[in-house]
Amino acid sequence: MARRFVLALAVGLLASFSACPSSAQDYPTHAVRIIVPFGAGGPADVAARLISNVLQESFGQPFIIENRTGAGGVIGTVEAAKSPADGYTLLMMSNTQTANESLLTPDKRKYELMRDLAPIAPVNSSDLVIVVNPQVPAKTLQEFIALAKAQPGKLNYASSGQGTPYHMAGELFKALAGIEIVHVPYRNSGEARSGVIGGQVQMMIDAVPAMAPNIGENQVRALATTGRQRSAVLPNIPTAIEAGVPGYEATIWLGLMAPAGTPKPIVDKLNAAVNAIVKRPDIETLWSQQGAVPMSMTAEEFDKFLRGDIVKWGDVVKKFNKS
Repeated sequence: MARRFVLALAVGLLASFSACPSSAQDYPTHAVRIIVPFGAGGPADVAARLISNVLQESFGQPFIIENRTGAGGVIGTVEAAKSPADGYTLLMMSNTQTANESLLTPDKRKYELMRDLAPIAPVNSSDLVIVVNPQVPAKTLQEFIALAKAQPGKLNYASSGQGTPYHMAGELFKALAGIEIVHVPYRNSGEARSGVIGGQVQMMIDAVPAMAPNIGENQVRALATTGRQRSAVLPNIPTAIEAGVPGYEATIWLGLMAPAGTPKPIVDKLNAAVNAIVKRPDIETLWSQQGAVPMSMTAEEFDKFLRGDIVKWGDVVKKFNKS
């Protein structure tokens, strides 16, 4: 009797061990959802839809985008963190999530990024651009700074929410330029963009790929970009450093994570697939035309990158809190 029990237990254990690699090898066997905690039409949403289409072609299963917006990315991130760790829920995240680790207290964000989610792979990064409504009497960044200093607290700037890269870039700009302008958080980038185009707010810092069409149609006036070098999409616009704000640099980057505990073979399989996508010449060309740069890392390298970014934004939060 005891011998039969031991044999049955051994068979069961062997079956369970053999099932693990097989499940990872067969993954995915049904639809996967990618939660985007930001609004439709923004950089994260656009990148997620491109990535999902190619993943669907590669794996033969649907990769469905689910926009869960609100609370500066918190609502969608919490939804992903609480989902089963089986590879069938992914999160398209950005430096919003790494900034929120310092900007929001744990009770407000309701998750801890590196505890509750597992890094898969980065996707791309983009410079930002500082724009104003055409009615604002400032043709250059220095003129805008002078205008803000002449009437502290009277001008405002839009962002897609608390803790987003656009909010953080705005606060860093305020600190380095020595100005006081009021932050007006919107529910998503599209609404914030409409706010500055319509004149409800005077200024916005947005991703180059998202705002470039509005600049081209003269709906907003570009004052500066935020990278170390001029944007290939907006070559006639100076960087903020060139325009007289030393040390000012800000970008938005995007990446994929999964609930903590997602099996490593599945994480590695997704990492390899995403890295293959971002290295495709047609996608590199497409993103280059939009002002985005592909990013490629192993899951372990992305983990290290995320931890470093949390420290970086923690320092920025301290800096603008002091100012």
